Formats: sequence, C-alpha cells, structure tokens
Amino acid sequence: MKTVLNVIWLVFSGFWLALAYALAGIICFILFFFVVTIPFGIASFRIAGYVLWPFGRTTVMRNDAGIGSLLGNILWIVVCGWWIAIGHLVTGVILCITIIGIPLGLANLKMIPIAFTPLGREIVPTDAPFATR
Repeated sequence: MKTVLNVIWLVFSGFWLALAYALAGIICFILFFFVVTIPFGIASFRIAGYVLWPFGRTTVMRNDAGIGSLLGNILWIVVCGWWIAIGHLVTGVILCITIIGIPLGLANLKMIPIAFTPLGREIVPTDAPFATR
C-alpha cells in the first residue's frame, strides 16, 4: 500500500514539492554565497528526498540538535520556510477535495512543520523501533 500511495503522491504533488525543496537548496548554495546557508541547502536536499517518497518514512527530532539548529530554523523560516509551507498548504487543500486525494492532502499538511523547521530533524523509516519520539 505504501508503494501505491508513493506513486500517486509522486505524480500529483511529490515531484513539484521536491523541485521546490531542490530550488531552495540551490538558492542556499549558490545565490547567498554564505557559509551559514550551506546547512540549509543540505537540509533542503535531504527533505526533497523525503518529499519525493514520503509514505513509510517519518521525521523525528534529533537529540543532539542544539541552539545552532534553533537559530538556523529561525533564519530558514525567514528565507525559505514560508514559501515552501504555503506550497504544502495549497497542495494539501487541493488534494483533500477528492476522496482519493485525502491521504495525500493530509500527508502534505503533515509536512508543514518540516517546511518551517528542517534543521534538527532526522528522516527514519516508520517501521523502525527508533522512529517514535
């Protein structure tokens, strides 16, 4: 079932959202020329892979995330987080219009916190014992 949902997800929203995350990563790597934005680019590409194939995986907070992650997430919200979160919100609402799209829309709405705070999170399989908080 996860594979079927992932394929439907990929066709209807996963590709475009992953493209948005990849674009945010490229912006963080190339346009800003700051060493500070390199972790944002890495996090953006990591989450682009998650958004491309999300069912069967989840995100958990990392235990070793500190004040750097907090400050980085605040800067991320200002630079990229709002735009990507709006993309998740719009796509989620559009997908929830149809009955078949409801699980996909809910998955999109579940990704809004990840769009706001990507640093200090780890992507893990849902069937792994350490995948709970």
